[in-house]
Amino acid sequence: MKYEVVPGEKSTVKVTLTFTPEEWTAANDRAYRENRYKYSVNGFRKGKAPKYILETFYGKGLFYEDALNILFGDNYPEVLESEKENFTAVGDPSVSLIEDFSETNVGLVATIPVRPDVSLGTYKGIKITGYEYTVTDADVDAEIEAARDKNAATVEVKDRPAALQDTVTIDFVGKIDGKVFEGGSAEKFDLTLGSGQFIPGFEEGVVGMNVGESRDVAVTFPEDYQAENLRGKPAVFTVTVHKISCKSLPALDAAFAKKMGSESVEAYKEKVRARLEKSAANRSRNETENSILSEIAKTSSADIPEAMVDRQEEQSLQQLEYSLMAQGVRLDDYLSYLGTSREEYKKQFEDEARKSVLNQLIVEKIIAVEGIAATEEEIEAAIAKQAESVGKEAEEYKKTMDPRQRAYLESDIKVTKLFDFLKENNEIVKANV
Repeated sequence: MKYEVVPGEKSTVKVTLTFTPEEWTAANDRAYRENRYKYSVNGFRKGKAPKYILETFYGKGLFYEDALNILFGDNYPEVLESEKENFTAVGDPSVSLIEDFSETNVGLVATIPVRPDVSLGTYKGIKITGYEYTVTDADVDAEIEAARDKNAATVEVKDRPAALQDTVTIDFVGKIDGKVFEGGSAEKFDLTLGSGQFIPGFEEGVVGMNVGESRDVAVTFPEDYQAENLRGKPAVFTVTVHKISCKSLPALDAAFAKKMGSESVEAYKEKVRARLEKSAANRSRNETENSILSEIAKTSSADIPEAMVDRQEEQSLQQLEYSLMAQGVRLDDYLSYLGTSREEYKKQFEDEARKSVLNQLIVEKIIAVEGIAATEEEIEAAIAKQAESVGKEAEEYKKTMDPRQRAYLESDIKVTKLFDFLKENNEIVKANV
């Protein structure tokens, strides 16, 4: 096999692969061996007919497509490895035959989307907005209240009417113009009042009801309600309350602190503050670094292949999918509810995906231009820290490491050094947050 590489349009390269007659014959023979079982010819058991018989019966080019796939699959990775210093493929190639293809002139042309070069703008000596988030006593108190709420017990209420934040077990029957409508009734339904789960006016109408009481609650469906046949229509729901429950928050005492992993209330508060301060520091750093890249991107450009944008869009969609899964919702069900497809929904991520890809390219370019590197000592220290986090000795941990883990640590060190460099070489103006 021989190949030739020439630049293409819009961050692509065209690789022409040509094959000798011997390679073509060998590929056809292999294609026959791997695919002959698919074809039947009278007088032969399936998969036992000789190659020339199958070609006579089905056509001379019966195995051409399979042979070309074999040649490309065997040789394309070799091309990428040989050319790795010259370009990096960022998506699947588009493959076609050479113009004058024949049995004696076998060749393929692969148009490959590649990582583009970046035209770097100004990245030193500019003003950049910096962010610094702090943690207040109110933040700590709110976090602790959220933890108490999460650990609250549910108790039945028997001595008062339903109030906001209570959970009521109800039957309800909805009517429009005196007629029951589909989907407007349920029995023994648990509803938290004030959750906004039902249309405006419904939950408020249940407030003040006692166990065993029935009441008609008049509401009007919103003009943008998902069911078109109900939009803007007045309705009356007959509601019966069977049970009222509320949350009973645990006391903020030593027992609760111990349950949360601390020896005392004060120790628990300090632990919460430390966690919030770490989160605030991460947020400050991330937003400041994003601000730096956004400013540099204003004067930088790159001809970004669609394959890179699509990959970033897919990652954003996967993040949404994980978030929905945590709530017990399937992505397909969510998209069905919205009346859209996966591909259509991905389009809303396009602008952010292009920005993200450009930022990644800017980071890589400045690292290369400035010669930012990770020393062996720094990598070893990062490995040791990671090993410690999982309770292992560094040498033991290294035996289980995937090469990609080491590459990730090296990259992380470079990126950290890059932002230290950018912060030192630009004027950071603190934002009011």
